[in-house]
Order: sequence, then structure tokens, then C-alpha cells
Amino acid sequence: MAKLLVHITCGPENPTKAALGFLVARTALSEGHEVNLFLAGDGVQLMRSAVLDTLVGLGTGSLREHFDAIVAANGQFYVSGKSSQGRGITASDLDDKSATMAMPDKLVALALAANTTITY
Repeated sequence: MAKLLVHITCGPENPTKAALGFLVARTALSEGHEVNLFLAGDGVQLMRSAVLDTLVGLGTGSLREHFDAIVAANGQFYVSGKSSQGRGITASDLDDKSATMAMPDKLVALALAANTTITY
């Protein structure tokens, strides 16, 4: 199967687009693909519990449901350390400790290792 990188830079201000990124990752995992998600920019805010619990995209579903399915299917979440720092997010703010803080070099490595990168 393929390796997919889903790079999400939009945040709660665009719930439909944000949830779509999670939905695509969830779908790829259910089809047997390896999936990594890298959240940067405003996308890092999606990993806050309050956002996961309340964000629902128009026609793209519940962020919490997608998140839980991704975690259950061993999808990997990486959260930009620089973007998080700029928004006051620390490792303790990350829901369920299921995401890893990462720097730009990790994003580059994931993109180079992926067969396909999709950005939201």
C-alpha cells in the first residue's frame, strides 16, 4: 500500500476544510494505507481537546470521530513545534498525548518518504 502525508495548515476558522483533512486521512487508513498527518500554522489548534470535541465540518463530519478513528488505525500525528510555540500550545495541550511535536525537518522527511502529499 501507499504512504500518504496529510499536511493541514487551516484551523478552527475553517471547520469544513479542517475536518476534510482528517476525513481523507481516516479513509486512507481504512483502505490500508500508511498515513502521517502534519499540522502546522493554525492547524495546530485542531489538537486541543476543546476543538476536537466541538468542531464539525459541513458535510465532512466530526473532528473527534475522525481523530479517534485515525488513532485507532495507527495514523501518526505530528504538530509543528514552531507553529505551536507561536500560538501558546505546549505538549501538555495536545489531546491524549497522541501527537508528537516536530520541527520543519520532520515535515521535509515525511514529504520525501510519502508517495503522495495532500494539503488542506
